[in-house]
Amino acid sequence: MLWFSIGTAALAPGLALLTYFYLKDKYDTEPLHMVIKIFLVGFLIVFPIMILQRGLIIWLGNNSFVYSFLISAGIEELVKWFVLYHMIYNHTEFDEPYDGIVYATAVSLGFATIENVLFGLTHEAAIGSLLIRALLPVSGHAMFGVIMGYYLGRAKFSNGNKTGRYLLFSLLLPVFWHGIYDWVLGNISEYWLWYIVPLMAFLWYGGLGKITRANSRSPFRPMEASSRD
Repeated sequence: MLWFSIGTAALAPGLALLTYFYLKDKYDTEPLHMVIKIFLVGFLIVFPIMILQRGLIIWLGNNSFVYSFLISAGIEELVKWFVLYHMIYNHTEFDEPYDGIVYATAVSLGFATIENVLFGLTHEAAIGSLLIRALLPVSGHAMFGVIMGYYLGRAKFSNGNKTGRYLLFSLLLPVFWHGIYDWVLGNISEYWLWYIVPLMAFLWYGGLGKITRANSRSPFRPMEASSRD
């Protein structure tokens, strides 16, 4: 019964955030089975990521900067980006800019959710610990997904050199912010909340702006507006 309670508490934040981002799709809602599929793929990539990270730690050592930006943020965001690029980027359902955010947050929250479940079960974490993880790692992965998905959407619906530039942004910017997040948590032992709370507030503020801008670029928006006239 304890494990069931911990598992449920660990699952809830990821599912709640996924629902939030799914419902923010104003103009052409994605097929639910596609979103769930990508969310479950996020579950599966945890294990190859753990193997790659362990190998890199053995090879490169445990330098805090290398770990934060390359081993942790770099590998996790690269694998998520690889999944999205090969499974979603050229899919017919990716037909408006906001779709990038939907699918990127789905894979990110799938990864964060199974990571949260494993943490909860292996540490028999209290509900309070899982709440902190919901506000930090799970929420953080969601924001990295918003950044990645926003720029994937820009790349998908741009032409010429802009496409390549936005694709590069869709990988490098999540790695950058994820690396900063990991470095703060791994290297500041006192007063870390004074750093991480403003960082999370900044990411959420920027993320909500990206959600609004992505929806405003939907090709379905004029169709909806004209249907009311």
